[in-house]
Amino acid sequence: MKFVTFLENQQEKVGLVLQDAIYDLTKINSNIPATLIGILADDDSSLLICQQIYHEIIRGEYKKALVENPHLLAPIPHPSSFRDAYAFRQHVETSRLNRGLEMIPEFDQFPVFYFSNHQAIQGPGKVYAMEKHFDRMDFELEVAIVIKKEGMNITAEDADDYIGGFMILNDLSARALQMEEMKLNLGPAKGKDFASMFGPYLVTPDEMTNEKVEPKKGHIGNCYDLEMTCAVNGIEVSRGNFKEMHWTFAEIIERISYGVKLYPGDIIGSGTVGTGCFLELNGTGKRQDATYREQWLQPNDSIEMSITGLGKLVNSVHLYSE
Repeated sequence: MKFVTFLENQQEKVGLVLQDAIYDLTKINSNIPATLIGILADDDSSLLICQQIYHEIIRGEYKKALVENPHLLAPIPHPSSFRDAYAFRQHVETSRLNRGLEMIPEFDQFPVFYFSNHQAIQGPGKVYAMEKHFDRMDFELEVAIVIKKEGMNITAEDADDYIGGFMILNDLSARALQMEEMKLNLGPAKGKDFASMFGPYLVTPDEMTNEKVEPKKGHIGNCYDLEMTCAVNGIEVSRGNFKEMHWTFAEIIERISYGVKLYPGDIIGSGTVGTGCFLELNGTGKRQDATYREQWLQPNDSIEMSITGLGKLVNSVHLYSE
């Protein structure tokens, strides 16, 4: 199933998606939890009810629950936490090569992550940022998961059962700020804490069964063959595939939950797919051609991210003064 969170009369609501049409669940069954986190956490009951509603919609019922011109928010607009991993080897290896560094061996020893700002979550549409954020502003093409049940010390073998759904993630980065603060061996912080965009909807794992493939050799967990692209102002700049993820989400969950409890509504990002940001693309371009002209996001730029089965996330970036 596909779910969205939308705003209607200043009230956040959950919608069920069928062929790009959105159905207001509150108009269909008032006993379903009012938030998507609540629905995912109640998978023994509410998710089953949603599955029944989905099949009834296919049969032509609930037309009065159709939402006209919805104002989409992030599917999980108020996560309990947001961690972002560093799971694609190509991105890490190429980015280090562009800086004249060898591949760091610790990458193959354990999956690493950082905490980002779970209060700066946005969905499709306009995103506003400060002037300093536009000093080498960058997109990052990623996949994110949402945890659906509480757990601690979760093994990789069991971890996929804790995933409630998948979303596209565009984790905006202010590279000039990021590079300054990383010199102090702490962060990222101000270079990353101002905007992370998710959407357009959350897709439950059962929707992705046909795309499932084997993980990398020696790794555990579900892996999916999903094409990932990003276009800026209508021109494709990035193309990768979710199956190239070195560390699986199952392994990342095992690492994250070691001695720490995960909760319904926690978001975890995959990290950037290979070629999935201007930092990597610019570095490679300059390494191969001294006359290469760097590209960064500019005010009023449009960013379109598409991932097989997960839809298209469209945003534009603007100065706060506009």
